[in-house]
Amino acid sequence: MDEFRLDTTPQKIIGHYSPSNSLMRLSEGGFDIETAGYESMSFTARGLIENTNTIEEFKAKDKPAMLRAAAEEVWTAIKSGEAVKNHAFFSYFSVLAFADIKKYKFYYWFAFPALLPAENYTTPAKTGIRLLKDIWNPKKIESLRLNYCTLRAVDSGRSAPIDTAFALAKRDVEDPNLVHVGKLSEWDSFWKDVPTQDWTIVFADPSTFPTNPGWPLRNFLLMLKYRYLLNFINVICYREGASNKADVSGSLYVSINMPGPLSNELPKSVGWEKNSSGKLGARLVDLAPMMDPARLAETAVDLNLKLMRWRIMPDLKLQNISLTRCLLLGSGTLGCYVARGLMAWGVRKITFVDNGNVSYSNPVRQPLFNFEDSIAGKPKAEAAADTMKKIFPGIMTEGVNMTIPMPGHASPSLDATRRDVNQLHSLVEQHDAIFLLTDSREARWLPTVLGAACDKIVINCALGFDTFLVMRHGVRSADVPSGVDPEAFHGGKMGCYYCNDVVAPADSLTDRSLDQQCTVTRPGLAMTSSGLAVEMLISLLNHPNRSWAPAEILNEYRLSGAEFVHKALANPKYLEELTGLTKLHDATESADVEWEEEDE
Repeated sequence: MDEFRLDTTPQKIIGHYSPSNSLMRLSEGGFDIETAGYESMSFTARGLIENTNTIEEFKAKDKPAMLRAAAEEVWTAIKSGEAVKNHAFFSYFSVLAFADIKKYKFYYWFAFPALLPAENYTTPAKTGIRLLKDIWNPKKIESLRLNYCTLRAVDSGRSAPIDTAFALAKRDVEDPNLVHVGKLSEWDSFWKDVPTQDWTIVFADPSTFPTNPGWPLRNFLLMLKYRYLLNFINVICYREGASNKADVSGSLYVSINMPGPLSNELPKSVGWEKNSSGKLGARLVDLAPMMDPARLAETAVDLNLKLMRWRIMPDLKLQNISLTRCLLLGSGTLGCYVARGLMAWGVRKITFVDNGNVSYSNPVRQPLFNFEDSIAGKPKAEAAADTMKKIFPGIMTEGVNMTIPMPGHASPSLDATRRDVNQLHSLVEQHDAIFLLTDSREARWLPTVLGAACDKIVINCALGFDTFLVMRHGVRSADVPSGVDPEAFHGGKMGCYYCNDVVAPADSLTDRSLDQQCTVTRPGLAMTSSGLAVEMLISLLNHPNRSWAPAEILNEYRLSGAEFVHKALANPKYLEELTGLTKLHDATESADVEWEEEDE
């Protein structure tokens, strides 16, 4: 899924099958055509898999055309001689698939093209199809097994060589219990002095039916008729015991007459597999009941983000986002909405810090709390962390109940100050991005200092009644990323919440009325500002320079001054190019987006 995304182009794939096992086994490694032959004691088959994006596409697919295309691959390989060298073409297959990865339902339909001769093949009326053990003695059967296993390199730990699914077999001239086995490439020399009526083919038969050889034999017989002009051949359908691979006594022996002409035209074919009901149709595998609900939630969340990258933003760095550890200072209205936004973007590590308890007024404005939390007076940080885990079990979150040291709020002792500062400093060091979301202005001062001292991404979000502020703080690191001009306007030149303020942080809570102590604001502003704060972090994480990402407009004005303004006045698109909007528009327009229209 991560490799092909929404691509519906048919992909080449290698499958594996074994004697007496009718299952065609496909795995992720099968897409690597050059190194897919590592399934021990198996034979390889070539094929195509086409995955549709909707169930409607799956149903509407032209199945006869798919079967014809697969049959054409087999016929072309027969005519060119490639099938003689690579027997995977005799077992060629095509798969139509649809993966409903939200419900974990997987639809698939195999087609195994079997080329049909102009006239039906026949077997002698007296003998028909017989068990090998009814006409060969155990010593002769064991000789066949040992020599065929040697030819197919059973002990190699790999799949059989691609030219050993079908082999030549003859008894020794002097020892009637000795069976020689050879490759098709030895055709002329192998049959020297052997009567035509004794020519025998042995093939790895995946069929389990007592009187029906597997489908690869049909294609092989047509190859014999086309390339070697044969009208008769003896065939050993090599089958292994279910519990004992060394027991091949259940193999079949059949003599086949192949009458009629054969032209260069593509023969007719059959091959669509029947489903579990015995009807021509797709099969369905429903994995949802067998999967861990927590794992289901995690993959579903990741899928939504991957769809964004596949359709709209191919450069979206989802791993950068998921690995970012976020510290939320304040678990109130802003903290709750920021946490939900971060979780929706795939952030997996979030820590809440707050010293308050859930009150009755909180749940209607702060979506991580409920009425029961208010009754219990649960600590806000812990309650927020618990709710996040209930929403999404894959989140790693915790709540820290602590008071942030604030200017104007005296500490009872130096030891208490050291304890609180060290605890906050440790939290800042353990995270990558710090969000300042506290109610009071002074509670943001020490985190601002620590964020700058520890070279962390710091994002500040503050509310008024009908105004809000969202900003990122600059970094002070001496380790300037390569490609960043330290003299230009970039993250290192940007200020903080307090840089241009003429009033130092002080106690804003003591001797204040209730409306002055609480943040009285329009309810919708918390969602708007929190969303912008989260999106600001995501933009930084996707920039090559992260927190050093340049403020392009300021940088250009500093470098060019009036010339920059003159360009912007003359050409509005200049600002779009400068800020990256043009690139975003181009990526959106070039993306393969399908819009669904619904009747009102």
